[in-house]
Amino acid sequence: MVFDTASLYFRSFFGVPNSVTSPDGTPVNAVRGLMDSLARLIEQYHPGAIACAWDNDWRPTWRVDLVPSYKAHRVAQVVGDAAHEVVGAGGTGAVSGQAEEAADELAVQVPIIREVLAAYGIPVIGVDDHEADDVLGSLAHQATRPVLVVTGDRDLFQLATGEVKVIYVGKGVAKHDLVDSAWVEAKYGVNADQYVDFSVLRGDASDGLPGVAGIGEKSAAQLIQAYGGLDEIAVAATDPDSGMSNGLRTKLAGAVEYLGPAQVVVQVVTDLDLPSVDDLESLPWDGERVAALSERWGLGSSAERLNAALGH
Repeated sequence: MVFDTASLYFRSFFGVPNSVTSPDGTPVNAVRGLMDSLARLIEQYHPGAIACAWDNDWRPTWRVDLVPSYKAHRVAQVVGDAAHEVVGAGGTGAVSGQAEEAADELAVQVPIIREVLAAYGIPVIGVDDHEADDVLGSLAHQATRPVLVVTGDRDLFQLATGEVKVIYVGKGVAKHDLVDSAWVEAKYGVNADQYVDFSVLRGDASDGLPGVAGIGEKSAAQLIQAYGGLDEIAVAATDPDSGMSNGLRTKLAGAVEYLGPAQVVVQVVTDLDLPSVDDLESLPWDGERVAALSERWGLGSSAERLNAALGH
């Protein structure tokens, strides 16, 4: 089981009351929410190995070079506080140096999260100039046994093929969906292998991907059902005998410079040089450090539940 760490701690920050603080008043709602999420899913699925994927670069420069609007709305306009010194989503990119806009109450918790995961012996895997999505994609793609990918990001539905399933927490951990290719097809009308092209056509405002103007989920799915992937759709758009309407031809023609680069941006990297999921082992659990962090940050029942889930 591999976790999209930032997806979980951002959701925890907004889902757990900000009144959850440490003894000195530091907010720890994202920390405790993340710990509770990990514990709940570990207890439910009993994975043989776990790891947390990290956004060493939440907005990789190479993706921005392809689609300049990519996550542009998330770039912090003012940087300077110590909270942004940590590498990761809600912090700063290792290569880009760009800080992600995040409430101070969240940014200050990111270093605490790193401390907690280290104390529990949970491997944290990140690669400079790549997002957690790429780490998750590489771990899942290279594995030779079933993998569960935990995320709140729909773009990772592209991984839900073969022995890989996505635990989608968009509606919360307690109400998560277990996503495979059949689930994707029932939901969107395309299979998981087609999800990248579907996402490119539809767009994703949360990532700054505009999509093709005038094409939404329904028409994107219809295009893929009728013609196949983006390459086949592009051919059909210039073929007078394809049966494509003039309106769709015009819309696609207006987005021709966007489609190719966006496809590369949305496609997660699957060939990063990473430890194999098959060989992934937890790091040593540091009980003394766990106890000290629990007391320092007031982690209480969250610490106890994660201890139990991990068998400590």
